[in-house]
Amino acid sequence: MRGIVYSRTAQKALVRMPRNWARRVRDKIRAYAADPAAQANNVTRLRGEDGLVRLRVGDWRVIMRDGTDLRILNVTSRGSAYQE
Repeated sequence: MRGIVYSRTAQKALVRMPRNWARRVRDKIRAYAADPAAQANNVTRLRGEDGLVRLRVGDWRVIMRDGTDLRILNVTSRGSAYQE
């Protein structure tokens, strides 16, 4: 299993969201870190950004950088996930 590093933005988002959804998001992140092939239908590489992927968990999107460690950059709702 690879290491998981949460950014400050991601940590704040997880604290603010409903507890049951935060638990589901953390479980999906752990499952992806343990076996990326298991979450293949929920993970998509983002165009224009090298190494960035998004994980879909219901109406929530997890933006992360996939490398030796899994860096969780942001957790946001579906509508505002791709705005800069």
